[in-house]
Amino acid sequence: MKILIDARFTRLDHHDGISRYGASLIAATAKIADVSMLISDTRQLALLPNVPYTLINSPLSPAELFVAAKVNPLGADVVVCPMQTMGSWGRNYALVLTLHDLIYYEHPAPPGFLPAPVRVLWRLYHKAFWPQRVLLNRADVVATISSTTESLMAKYRLTKRPVRIVGNAPQPGLTPRDPGAGADKTLLYMGSFMPYKNVETMVRGMAELPDMTLHLLSRITPERRSELEALAPAGANIVFHNGVTDTEYEELLARTTALISLSKAEGYGLPLVEAMSHGTPVIASDIPIFREVGADAVSYVDPDSPAAFAAAVRELEAPEQWKDRSARAVRRAAEFSWDASAQRLLAAAEEAVALRARKHR
Repeated sequence: MKILIDARFTRLDHHDGISRYGASLIAATAKIADVSMLISDTRQLALLPNVPYTLINSPLSPAELFVAAKVNPLGADVVVCPMQTMGSWGRNYALVLTLHDLIYYEHPAPPGFLPAPVRVLWRLYHKAFWPQRVLLNRADVVATISSTTESLMAKYRLTKRPVRIVGNAPQPGLTPRDPGAGADKTLLYMGSFMPYKNVETMVRGMAELPDMTLHLLSRITPERRSELEALAPAGANIVFHNGVTDTEYEELLARTTALISLSKAEGYGLPLVEAMSHGTPVIASDIPIFREVGADAVSYVDPDSPAAFAAAVRELEAPEQWKDRSARAVRRAAEFSWDASAQRLLAAAEEAVALRARKHR
């Protein structure tokens, strides 16, 4: 079976969540199956594994409506897309589309990197569920990354197609830190600064943590930085990195007290799993997806309470409590792997091929 995976959502300079998800799945699946990929810019290859590829149009181009005409000659038995927007008109292959989450129905502000016309369509698209149903029902099988999203898809009847979970995982080869080495008085946040990420609560909570330094690692616009700086309590130690390399991120994870995520909505929460794989404790908002990912390894807090966030940090200052959370984190992270996700993807791809064959008998 020939599997073609759409890698056109890979970023050009650094991974975001979907970019890393796609690249990691390609690398893991290529070890057990005949895999090639689609790209839309050769610069994407720097962040992708060394597998055969075909260069075609951007997934944001109007030509996407007719992309099957370019994909059909490639001879794939099944095409897997890490998004749900891939064109499908006239295809002669099985198709697996992916829905990561339903965040943008509750928080409709689109990502800033999208072109202005696409941002307008984005908002319109998320005002009703029927456009999502139209997109997903074009597939033979729909993939998602968590049981939480799977349940929401069922609740809103988003697709008639089989839904299969192909989860996220930490990067392989990460070495857990030495719990006996302790931690420095820092806290890390890795993620965007969109409103639903709720960075405001942790910034306000720093009023009760004057001896701690909060490192905000991701890239941020000057306007958003100014908004958060205006909220910062007097004397709070907050560092805006405006982007870090993977190496810098791992070095910070290896000595910090905890990784923080007080988001009010998430599709998965990959930074949680990345931190846990290092043995770094996590403090997270008490929402269903974080409970699914973190189980008993994470300290859960009310995302609207700066005081609850600060109290959770103070609990980790006790050496035995920190060591316990670190050990739990490593055990929990070991339950996730890209190899296991690749096996699930392969099973979903085989199911899609079988369903399409049955439909066209």
